[in-house]
Amino acid sequence: MKIYNFKVILEPDEDFDGNPSGWHVYCPALKKLGGSTWGETCEEALKNISEVVHMIVQEFKEEGKPLPEGPGDWVEVEEISRERPHIAVTV
Repeated sequence: MKIYNFKVILEPDEDFDGNPSGWHVYCPALKKLGGSTWGETCEEALKNISEVVHMIVQEFKEEGKPLPEGPGDWVEVEEISRERPHIAVTV
């Protein structure tokens, strides 16, 4: 089993007049596959990108495609085994 930690970028967003308007968030490793979204608050934007990443990963699994593992620090992959149990918590 592997655990994939996808890096996300959270940035303040603006409307067409340059006024603050929520938050834009994207996953660099999945951006070309639709891995971006937004929210009115940081928390909402992060919740939304979590859902987007989970949907993309599920689609990869269903189609039998390997998940992206790079470049650079965009994705961290860790092997998990019974000998080394692991729990990942996102806060």
